[in-house]
Amino acid sequence: MPRDSSATKARLLDAAFTEFAAYGIAGARVDRIAETASANKRLIYAYFGNKEQLFDEVLHRALAAGAESVPFDVDDLPGYAGAIFDHLVARPDLMRLRMWKRLERPSAAGFETDAFCLKTAEVAAAQERGELARDMDPTDLLTMVLAVAQAWFSAAEGADTQEADRPWSQQRLALHREAVVEAARRISEPRPADAH
Repeated sequence: MPRDSSATKARLLDAAFTEFAAYGIAGARVDRIAETASANKRLIYAYFGNKEQLFDEVLHRALAAGAESVPFDVDDLPGYAGAIFDHLVARPDLMRLRMWKRLERPSAAGFETDAFCLKTAEVAAAQERGELARDMDPTDLLTMVLAVAQAWFSAAEGADTQEADRPWSQQRLALHREAVVEAARRISEPRPADAH
């Protein structure tokens, strides 16, 4: 492979992220990805296989970057939810990419599933110690916290309030974030009965 193969791969992945977030897998065009990345179209197939495999790699890379940017903190689930919200404000295209995955690649597993299982195990252990609410299964509790963090980006009413030409004001953004953190606190906070 050429000496700059790492740089070429990175450019292709960046271009593919933008293309897939905008058009999904079916609507994405390999020609546009290659042109945007200033690379030969054949390199996409050489490096990544087919378009679905390229999508999987783009999603895996984006989720890994998100996990690095927003480390899981079982001791502060409300803060974790707020940090996810902040990450999605900075990367609204990530939610679009995940929605395309749900529509076009629902059976493709991998990084997300493994990471979720590890987090669920931490939640279960914290529940056993009485540090988190015990009235929900750990999987349900973590799912609800994640849903709260993503609610403004996936609910039609929330998504409609943030458009490229009309982003949320800083004041509105702060109110949304406060609501996310408070909802996650209410979901996860141990009840008096949990201490026994």
